[in-house]
Amino acid sequence: MLLYFTGTGNSLAVARHIAAATGDSLLPLAEAAGTDLTAETTVGLVYPCYDFNTPPAVRDLVAQLQINPSAYVFIVVTCGAQTGNSVWTVRRILRRKGVRVAYCHKIRMPDNSATLFGRNPNDQLWKLEKYAPRLQRIVDDVRARRRANHFGAPGLAGWLTGIPAVERKLLGGFKPQVNPDLCIGCGLCVSTCPISNISISDLNHAAIGTACTACLGCLHVCPRQAIQVAGKPVPKERQYRHPESVKC
Repeated sequence: MLLYFTGTGNSLAVARHIAAATGDSLLPLAEAAGTDLTAETTVGLVYPCYDFNTPPAVRDLVAQLQINPSAYVFIVVTCGAQTGNSVWTVRRILRRKGVRVAYCHKIRMPDNSATLFGRNPNDQLWKLEKYAPRLQRIVDDVRARRRANHFGAPGLAGWLTGIPAVERKLLGGFKPQVNPDLCIGCGLCVSTCPISNISISDLNHAAIGTACTACLGCLHVCPRQAIQVAGKPVPKERQYRHPESVKC
């Protein structure tokens, strides 16, 4: 069973590739949190790294998982560059549940947060080809049920961003907001949100709830650029979706 959390499709694309090669099924992490997985002999977690750590929503969902301690559990993190403490945080959560992670690795992907700094994530599509061989190695390792940890020790940056006060400030700075003058209530953001935190209001405008984990999926999918960060619209040419991002 492959469990994934995705905003712009990077982690979903990786999870799909692994599942196709191993014959495992796919399930969004939000659905898996309420599912009994104790009969599964293999459980893979594929999720992104935000601000040198695991997204808050991923931490909360992983804490709810029901996994057999004897299962082969592996983690693959998608990231723009560094993974920080994103693996170690989840390993620690699972360890408290008596579950040991056997294998960990990472895949670099176009950075969807780059658009907030005036860069175009679509200029990073070269990563998809460059890191394809690593993805194949991960597939081979998982199929052979190898045990390996391809990460270094936890770092200071990940520890700092994991401090609740710091994390709240970072999330507040990256939290998307809806411009009602531009929103047409199409609902694309609703179907994209991985934690069902967006709804369409009575005024036919998108409304983002308080549980936002700043995955930016809604910002990148909005056809009118009505979803903004810090009041700034994102040019259409800097909106990013993984080429294979259609959800299963």
